[in-house]
Amino acid sequence: MERIMIVEDDMKIAEYLSSHIEKYRYDVTIAKDFEKIMDTFLDVQPKLILLDINLPSFDGYYWCRQIRKVSICPVIFISARTGEMDQVMAIENGGDDFITKPFNPDIVMAKIRSQMRRAYGEYAAKLEERVLIQEGLHFYPERLELRFENKSTQLTKKETDIIESLLERYPRVAGRQDLLEKLWDDQVYVDENTLNVNITRVRNKFQEIGIEDAVETIRGTGYRLRITWKEEKA
Repeated sequence: MERIMIVEDDMKIAEYLSSHIEKYRYDVTIAKDFEKIMDTFLDVQPKLILLDINLPSFDGYYWCRQIRKVSICPVIFISARTGEMDQVMAIENGGDDFITKPFNPDIVMAKIRSQMRRAYGEYAAKLEERVLIQEGLHFYPERLELRFENKSTQLTKKETDIIESLLERYPRVAGRQDLLEKLWDDQVYVDENTLNVNITRVRNKFQEIGIEDAVETIRGTGYRLRITWKEEKA
């Protein structure tokens, strides 16, 4: 069954929505840790998200922007805010639709099914997944995955950003400043030490799929991909 994720800090509303949606043969995950919405999202890989605006710590607009960095899955805002500008901001920050509380659950279901049809069903555009291939190495930035021969490994968003830069720049050097800016999100400045830690993690990910010494340090400049692997031809 396809999975829907609910991000709503009022647990009574979240559980009410969940029980109603499950009647239509969807799996539902209710986010519980509002500091780690992206961790939950990447873990459950939902097909659609119902997202409140007023949340602890960061608001729904912020989380929608983070989701849009890694996914194009439909996002429907559900909020008690009734202002026109709130609806404008929801759409401008990546949302696909907006439902005002109090809501009719049947209208929520109709909008869920409509978005599902447009994203994955009969109305969906036939979009091919983006993949970068280099000597048998397959990199899937949209699913955060690196694959070589019969081995694969899952990546974090930062690891994905670094590998994408290295592949796109190959055989040129990816500059440290360019990588720092790519890792820098809306809220947190990324320093040199953070980049070093993530480069080490990227090297470990290559090793997990049997590739050694794939990332070369260019002193004072940045990093360059080294093609140390070759796909075995059948």
